[in-house]
Amino acid sequence: MKTYDFIILGAGSAGCVLANRLSSNPNFNVCLIEAGPKDKDIRLHVPIGFAFFGTTSRKYNWGFDTVPQKEFEKVTVTEPATSMVDSAGGVHEVQNEVEDHRKGYQPRGKTLGGSSAINAMLYVRGHSWDYDHWRDLGNEGWSYKDVLPYFKKCEHNEVHDNEYHGQNGPLNVCKIRHTNKPTEDFVKTGSTIFGYNDDFNGENQEGIGFYQTTQKDGKRCSAAKAYLVPILDRENLTVLTDTHVNKIVIEGNTATGVECINEEGEFFTLNASKEVLLSSGAFGSPQILLRSGVGDASDITKHGIDHKIDLPGVGKNLQDHIDYLSVHKYNSLSLIGFSLRSIFIKYPFEILKYIFTKTGLFTSTIAEAGGFIRSRGDIEVPDIQLHFAPAMVVDHGRTNVWGHGLSCHTCLLRPKSRGEVTLNSSDPMDDPKIDPKFLSHPDDMKVMIDGYKKMMKIMNTKPFSKYTSKHVQRPVDLSDDADIEQAIREEADTVYHPVGTCMMGNSDMAVVDSSLKVHKMNSLRVVDASIMPTLVGGNTNAPTIMIGEKAADLILDDWS
Repeated sequence: MKTYDFIILGAGSAGCVLANRLSSNPNFNVCLIEAGPKDKDIRLHVPIGFAFFGTTSRKYNWGFDTVPQKEFEKVTVTEPATSMVDSAGGVHEVQNEVEDHRKGYQPRGKTLGGSSAINAMLYVRGHSWDYDHWRDLGNEGWSYKDVLPYFKKCEHNEVHDNEYHGQNGPLNVCKIRHTNKPTEDFVKTGSTIFGYNDDFNGENQEGIGFYQTTQKDGKRCSAAKAYLVPILDRENLTVLTDTHVNKIVIEGNTATGVECINEEGEFFTLNASKEVLLSSGAFGSPQILLRSGVGDASDITKHGIDHKIDLPGVGKNLQDHIDYLSVHKYNSLSLIGFSLRSIFIKYPFEILKYIFTKTGLFTSTIAEAGGFIRSRGDIEVPDIQLHFAPAMVVDHGRTNVWGHGLSCHTCLLRPKSRGEVTLNSSDPMDDPKIDPKFLSHPDDMKVMIDGYKKMMKIMNTKPFSKYTSKHVQRPVDLSDDADIEQAIREEADTVYHPVGTCMMGNSDMAVVDSSLKVHKMNSLRVVDASIMPTLVGGNTNAPTIMIGEKAADLILDDWS
């Protein structure tokens, strides 16, 4: 039975940071465990490749579904076939169709780098207000002033070198190496209405502009590429891929190791002499805790698992960005899409351009521009985020659309709805039961409607309106709030930012303290987006990397 000082569960955005920083001390023996395979697929490194993971197998993408969302529109669902015997004794397979509320889709990375290996690579930190709010909730050391040094520590920014940005950090941040007229027109038009912003991570967040991206030399710069690849030769670091975690081994109230399952299905145990660090994300971390007997007894014992530590907040407080896309068809080769001209003329040229210069279409993040706006003038900070895509995106890209067009997301930044993650069973190979309870708070729909109208001001204003005046995929009457609401219930879904299920704080529902140590336990911390007490106003990859950096310092300080 092998023993390590630190065992990190999950090689995602935070886990890769921990592996790098902790193994920098040659006296510490570190093991990093990842359920997915190594990140060898070319689509994980060519930026636009992520757009093709929604329609493929679950090798690099957990591809979770939520439970039916009660506030979503009902759809016809085909149930699994059942066997029926006719009067002559013949057996027939019968398909049953029923109506149920639409499920949401939750893609999550399943490889080295986690979701940073399959995301849209946008570098967005959130608003300074968010971190000051964490502090005001009782989390000492997590104000914007406290976390800014860690954002700067992780970053090498090719665009900005000032008091808000870092140089010489592992994570490369740069401009998108792809330009097109529709995206430029979106920024030009949006800026006349909401103002221009050349840095959403600087002094002010509000306005319209181009996104910065986590790429380097035209390739994806995932957390694995930034933090893990440069240190894989360290003798004190062991990286296990294709290895599932069944549970954390707990003796009394102390985490002493982990029980794992290798690629052949064999169980084995690893010991941790100092700490187990849980970095499996907003879905994986609570799932592992519950399987280990940590959480609310009612969520654990019904699956035949021994209840060990009473922490009712495990899996609760799930928050996610609900998002609605307006999709428009427009026949232009400057837009990403499939047509005979693009397949036989444009894409061969773009492939050569990428091979020889690492520029052009294949470096696109799809969500190339956007911004942060306020749904009403009387609120303190932006509550709506826009992502503009020079492509028609339908059902997370899982529905192939012929032709060219564009889309724009309207994303609710601080939803009041709260959901939960629980177990479907004790089987470590089973998916978690995910219920975001989208739109369950009535205020969320009100803000979404107001935000959608503000977004459509850009879409319907010259010069941009030439792209959207015709051929909208789902026509919406902007003068009718009921029609906007109906469209949202029919098609809105996540924009991939689940957080909060192992909340940091001091309340009865908190799971970790401000040092990210699990309450009522020893030698166990949670380090990932699940510790966020509230959702930040922006994309969550950069904040999760920041959490990893800050946690590494906390751990090193404790064991120095």
